[in-house]
Amino acid sequence: MRLLVLGVRGLPDIEGGIETHAEHLYPRLANLGCQVEVLVRSPFVPRSRRMFGPIRLRRIWSPRTPGLEAFVHSVLGVFAAAFLRPDILHIHAVGPAIVTPLARLLGLTVVVTNHGPDYDRDKWGPFARTILRTGERLGMRYSNSRIAISQVIADLVRTRYGRDSAVIPNGVLVQEPRTDADRIERLGLRSGEYFLHVGRMVPEKRQLDLIEAFRSICPNGWKLAIVGRMSDDAYCRSVRAAANTSAGVVLAGFQKGAALEQLYSHAGAFVLPSSHEGLPIAMLEALSFGVPVIASDIPANLAIGLSSEHYVPLGDVAALGRAMARASERPPNASERLDRRRWVQARYDWDLIAAETMKLYVRTLEART
Repeated sequence: MRLLVLGVRGLPDIEGGIETHAEHLYPRLANLGCQVEVLVRSPFVPRSRRMFGPIRLRRIWSPRTPGLEAFVHSVLGVFAAAFLRPDILHIHAVGPAIVTPLARLLGLTVVVTNHGPDYDRDKWGPFARTILRTGERLGMRYSNSRIAISQVIADLVRTRYGRDSAVIPNGVLVQEPRTDADRIERLGLRSGEYFLHVGRMVPEKRQLDLIEAFRSICPNGWKLAIVGRMSDDAYCRSVRAAANTSAGVVLAGFQKGAALEQLYSHAGAFVLPSSHEGLPIAMLEALSFGVPVIASDIPANLAIGLSSEHYVPLGDVAALGRAMARASERPPNASERLDRRRWVQARYDWDLIAAETMKLYVRTLEART
């Protein structure tokens, strides 16, 4: 089966939930017999990188301009797909899905994964929100098959567009926690005595709420490590300013590999106060290392299925601070960490997710014959 992927900025080690999703999913689909080619965006992948393991990367030009980048790349990508003639064109996210009707007119078989209502992100203005809503509508109505990464999203698609979706979640790779601690020590962190947040530095992740909550409790000896790439936009400048005036806040920048694994392994608690998620991979990763989680009570976070004490009301900084204070007073023991790791592995295994995706491809192609 020849598979072409559209909607991913680049691979590997590109910050973002969709990119992490693709980085884990497509090598497994290649192992299941797919010939996988990913259309990547020129600002994110150098010309010299043409392969990611068994995955071929086809670099297509796009401007690095928010609002235009995904649209231009998607239009150029669908014409590339018309030339390459894959068995399945798999489009990720509602923005790129705006080209779904064009892909169908060009004779392509299209699967669209809805990673969540991107138009709810704080950064978008009215015009961009309209485009994203249009992309969702066209992608859900005109694709041959749809994937929703949570039941919440599947229900939304059914209600708004009268279409059913296969619910295939994000996954997580459960690894043994690391015992080495040299990377966290370089950041001035001590094992079991810091809160961890991992995510893109954007308003909907609510890093400012997190810093304010941490500042309100000032737990004895604990620090707050915020992991994510810092740019020079207005929001990142505000996060940097808040961190610089708050004792114990560590801006760790973008981390990957052994450094990120150490940060998860030694964290006392993971905190995700966000206002928008699809199905949060960083939260699943924290659970895979056995780390207790505190998260906002938005539907996507609730869909993970943790008990109520793990959630706080969105935007309630005082409640977030109280939850963090409780976590600092009772860090998890080894048995609790192991139970968490087993729980998440049973529900969010990438191998099972790849197998379910492959079954969907087969059903989609059979329905065309």
